[in-house]
Order: sequence, then structure tokens, then C-alpha cells
Amino acid sequence: MNEAERKYIREGIPQRDHAEGPRLSWGTMLASRDVWAITLSYFCYGYVAYIFFSWFFIYLTTVRGLNLKAGSYYSMLPFLAMSLGSAAGGWIADAVSRRFGRWWGRCGVAALGLAGAAVFVAVGAQVEIAAAASVILAGGAGSLYLAQSAYWALSADLGGRSSGSLSSFVNMGAQLGSAVTAVLTPVLAHNFGWTASFLTAACLCALGSAAWLVVDPNRSLLRQDSQPMA
Repeated sequence: MNEAERKYIREGIPQRDHAEGPRLSWGTMLASRDVWAITLSYFCYGYVAYIFFSWFFIYLTTVRGLNLKAGSYYSMLPFLAMSLGSAAGGWIADAVSRRFGRWWGRCGVAALGLAGAAVFVAVGAQVEIAAAASVILAGGAGSLYLAQSAYWALSADLGGRSSGSLSSFVNMGAQLGSAVTAVLTPVLAHNFGWTASFLTAACLCALGSAAWLVVDPNRSLLRQDSQPMA
């Protein structure tokens, strides 16, 4: 086959331009139960993730009694687990989607990841040995990040040409969660103990997991936006 023949074949293949198509109105996005459920879940996700970013090293050294060197080593574990969880979560979600459908690949994997994080965080906070607690809590971070790809993939699926706007709104939920945890975590720790802070995070993981159960990844926002006004 020569170059001219290959060019002829390529020209005959329909090309889909993802930049084409109607845009979604903000009214349609904000009226969607799916969008609000994903945003609520990402709020919970952000709250828990930023405990590790903001407070985990302080927790290990001041509460668990690790010295600075040991604390620095053990505080790396959640971020290693996050890295593995992010990569594995995307691969698992795609594999599950191909085999069992979009709901299991998008919503099911994310719900299970957050549910697993709830268990790890709740258990890890109550383990007495600092090293074991660090490993278990890191497992919670890794399980949490199994859900990471689902937020962005489904934002792109639902948003279409407006996926940038939709994903920015969903991402706002995570940033609000991170802002709340920066303030609320030490308040809870001071008044009720650090176990209460982590149990609160575990409860939010469970809430974030439950929110995925009401999301329908096959429901098109474009169809809703094109419906005529009554």
C-alpha cells in the first residue's frame, strides 16, 4: 500500500471533533442532580485528602510521638499510596467500564474507593502503634485516590464541549473541602482529640461514596439542555 492509498483511506474515515457541538448552559449544569452529587463527593474527597497534605506530618510528630526523621519517612507513605492509587484507579475504571458498563467503571469504582478509604481512616486512627497506624492511614489515602480519575472522566463525559466549565465547578467542591479541613481538623482535635478528626474524615468518605450511588453516567446533559421550555 502506498502513501496515496493510505491518504485515501484516512479521508474516508469520519472524524469526530470534540470541540464541535452545543454548549451547556450554567442553568442546565446547576439543575443536574448528577453534577451536584459529584461536587458533593469531591468536597468530601478534598476534605480528606488535605488532612494528609496539611496535618499528617504534624499528627505523626506531635501526637504519635515520632521524631522528625521517622515522621518525615512515614509521612511520605500517603503520597506514595496516592500516586499508585491515581494510576491504578484510572486503569481499573477503564477496564471495569469495558467489561461491566459505564456505571460500574465510573461510579462503582469511585464509590468503592471512597468506602475503602472510610474503613482505612477509621481503623488507622485507632491503632496504637504509630508505624502501623501510618501504614493503615496511608492505605486510606491510596484507596481515596482510586476514585480520582472518575471525577474528571465523568465531568468530561457529562460536559461535552462545556467540560471545562463543568469540571471547574466540580473542582470547586474539592477546594472548598480543603479549606474546611484546614480550619476544622485542628478545632476538632483540640476539643475532642485527633481520633475524632479522623473519624469525621471517615464519615465524609462514606458520604462521598454514597453520593456516587445516585449518579447516572449515561444521562446526557445535552438532551436536558435541548428540551423546549414548557
